[in-house]
Amino acid sequence: MVRTQTLQALFKRYRRPGDIVFAVLFFAVALFLLSQLGQQTQVKEGARLFAQPRFWPAVSLSGMAIFAGLHLLGSALSTRIPGRWGEVGLWLATLEFALWFVIYAMIVPMIGYLPATLLFCVALTARAGYRRAIAFGGAALGAVVIVVVFKSLLQVKIPSGAVYEGLPDGIRQIMLTYF
Repeated sequence: MVRTQTLQALFKRYRRPGDIVFAVLFFAVALFLLSQLGQQTQVKEGARLFAQPRFWPAVSLSGMAIFAGLHLLGSALSTRIPGRWGEVGLWLATLEFALWFVIYAMIVPMIGYLPATLLFCVALTARAGYRRAIAFGGAALGAVVIVVVFKSLLQVKIPSGAVYEGLPDGIRQIMLTYF
C-alpha cells in the first residue's frame, strides 16, 4: 500500500520556543549586512557582471535576507509557543564561555601559557560541576599535554608570560621556549 501525505504534513516542522526571536535577529543581521554592501565592496569598471567584486556577496546576502524574511514570516504566522524567553536565556548563558575564553586570552601574556592553561582547565572543570579529584587531575594533565603539543611539538608562537621574566636564567629560557 502506497502511503500519501499532504503538503502540510510534508513541510511540517518542529519549532522551538525561541524561534521568533532567532528569526528576527537573523533577518536584522541579514538586512544590516546587505546595507553595508556598498561600503565594503566595489564595482570594477569594464569587468563582467559575474567578475564584479560586489556581485557574489550581493547574491549571497540577498538570498540570506530573503530566506531570513521567509523564516520570520513563517514564525510570525505560526502559533505562539510558550517558553520563548527561557530559550533565549539559554542562548545568552552560552556567552559565559566566550567570556571565559576572552579572559584566558588576556591572562596568557601576563602569567604564561602553561599557568593560564592549567588555571583555566581546572576552573572550567569546577564550573562544569565536577568535584572529584580525578576530574581535576585529568583537567590538569590535559592542560599540560595541550601546552606541550602546541608550544613544544608544533612550535606555535604563543606570547610568553611576563611572570617568566622573574625566573632564574636556565629555567626562564626553558619556560619561554617550551611552556
